[in-house]
Amino acid sequence: IWEGIPAKINRYLCAAFSVYCIWSTLFSTMMPEEKLNLFLGLILILGYLNYPISKKNVRPNYIPWYDIVLLIIGAIPFFYCAINAHSIIKLAARVTRDPRMVVMAVVAILSYMELCRRCVGVPILCVVGVLLVYAFANVRFGKVIYDLFFTTTGIMSTPINVCAKYIVVFIIFGAFLERTGISGFFISLANSIAGASSGGPAKVAVISSALCGMVSGSSVGNTVTTGSVTIPMMKKTGFKPEFAGAVEAAASTGGQIMPPIMGAAAFLMAEYMGIPYGQVALKAILPAVLYFAGIYIAVHLEAKKLGLKGIPRDELPKLRSLLPKIYLLLPLVILVYLVATNKRTMQFSAAVAIGVTILVGLFNNVITSVTKSEDKSDNLTLARFFDALEAGAKSAITVSVACAMAGLVAGCVTSTGLASKLITAVVTISGGRVMIALLLTMLCCIVLGMGVPTTANYCIMASTCAPILITIGVPQ
Repeated sequence: IWEGIPAKINRYLCAAFSVYCIWSTLFSTMMPEEKLNLFLGLILILGYLNYPISKKNVRPNYIPWYDIVLLIIGAIPFFYCAINAHSIIKLAARVTRDPRMVVMAVVAILSYMELCRRCVGVPILCVVGVLLVYAFANVRFGKVIYDLFFTTTGIMSTPINVCAKYIVVFIIFGAFLERTGISGFFISLANSIAGASSGGPAKVAVISSALCGMVSGSSVGNTVTTGSVTIPMMKKTGFKPEFAGAVEAAASTGGQIMPPIMGAAAFLMAEYMGIPYGQVALKAILPAVLYFAGIYIAVHLEAKKLGLKGIPRDELPKLRSLLPKIYLLLPLVILVYLVATNKRTMQFSAAVAIGVTILVGLFNNVITSVTKSEDKSDNLTLARFFDALEAGAKSAITVSVACAMAGLVAGCVTSTGLASKLITAVVTISGGRVMIALLLTMLCCIVLGMGVPTTANYCIMASTCAPILITIGVPQ
C-alpha cells in the first residue's frame, strides 16, 4: 500500500512503463533478446513493488528487505542479458559453462516464479514445477537452463513476445477507453434497452458485460466495471445474492471472447496459427454471441420463475439522451477498421486508437464546457490520463507473468520432447479411434489447465494437446 510521495513515485513508474511499451512496440529496433529481457526486468520490478508476499501483513509505505533483495537480484540477470545479448548469442550453449551465468538464470527464473505465486496464483506454479522436475530428471541441467532462459524457446518464447508486442498496448488502450466514459455509456445503453423488462437488472448485467467486454478484454476488469452497478440492482429487484454474483461472474468472463478487443489468449492464437488477429476476432463473433445469449436466456427464465419485474421506465436513461454521446464509440470504430483492413500492424492500430481516445476525451471536455453540464465524471483530466497509464501497467503485470510461466512450460515441453511422448501414448491407448483420442485429450486439457489463467492455459494446450489432435486427423 503506497501513500503520499511513494504512491506518486509508483504511479509515475507505472506510467513511464506504459509509455515505454507504446514506444517500444512502434519504434524500437532492438533484437528480441534485448527487448524481451528489458521488458521482463521492468515487469519484475513493478511486480515486486505492487504485490506483497502476503496480503495479511501489509503496512502503508513499507516494503520488506527481502522484497528489495528479490527485486534487485531478480531484475539484474534480465538487464545484464539485455545489455550483453550479442555476446550471449555468439556463445550459444557454451554460456552455461560459466557458473555465474547459470546462477543468474536460476535466480531470475525463481524470482519470476515467486512473483507468479503472488499475482497469478499457485496452480500454474504446480504445473511449471512438475514440468521443471521432469525436465531436469530427463535432460542435462545445462541444456534445460540454456533453453529456458537464454533462448527464445523458454521464458522469452512466443507468449511473452506477443505480450510485449501487442497485448500490453491493447491493455493500455482499454484503460484509456474506460477513463473516457465509454464503460458508463455502455451500462446506460444496456439499461435503456433491457432495464424495464422482467428481471431487467440481470439482463442489463449480461448486455453491459458484453458491451464492456468489447473494450476491456478482461474478465476481472469487466466485473469491477459493471458488477459494482449491476449486482446491487439485481439484489434490489429480488434476485438472490448468490445468483446475482453468479450472473455477473459468468457474463464478465465472456469479456475475453468478445471482439474486437479480446483476452490475451486471442493474440496468442493469431501468433501460433500465423493468421491476422482480425480473422480470430471475426471467427469469435458467433461463439461470443451464443455465449451471452445462453446466459441471457437463463436469466430470463429465472426472472419469470420468480415473477420478478424490471426497473420503472422513469428511472431509466432514455435512448435519445444517449445518442449525443455516440462519438465515444469512435476509437472502437477506428480500431475495428484498422484491424479488419489489415493495412497496418496490430501495435500501430492500437497506438492510433489510443491517440483517438485521448482526442475524444478532450472533445468530451469541450462539449461539457460548452453545454455547462454539471456531470464532469467522464472528463479526461491530467490525473485521469496518468490513471489510464498506471492502470494499463498494473494490468500488464499479471498477464506478463502468466505469459512468462507459459513460456517456461513451452520450454520444458520442447526440451524434453514431452509433446511427442503424449501423442504416442494417446494414439496407442485410443487405438486410432478419434472419439477415444478426443476424450483422452480432453482429460489432458482439464488436468493441465486446472486453476491456470486463460493465457497460460492456452499456451500449455497448444504445446501439448494440439499436436495430438493434428496427429489423429482433426483438421487444423
